[in-house]
Amino acid sequence: MARVMLNMAMHIGTRKLKGGSTIADSAGVALPGDFVWTGLTAQTYQRDMVALDASATTMKNASPFASVSPRPWITGVESID
Repeated sequence: MARVMLNMAMHIGTRKLKGGSTIADSAGVALPGDFVWTGLTAQTYQRDMVALDASATTMKNASPFASVSPRPWITGVESID
């Protein structure tokens, strides 16, 4: 049950999520406005995701990006639909 925020735009299937979007790995943990992606795992965790809870931090630590610090900003380009 993890939630992450995107620092860059990302495509999941046919859906484009802009920077600042929040992804939850299940409907049970999702808040209103979150995109639910059941495929969110340590293997699909991306460099520009920011962990928002302990489960997401555990997921990041098991990912290839465990030692990578996320960017502290979101540019306007990544926030355009």
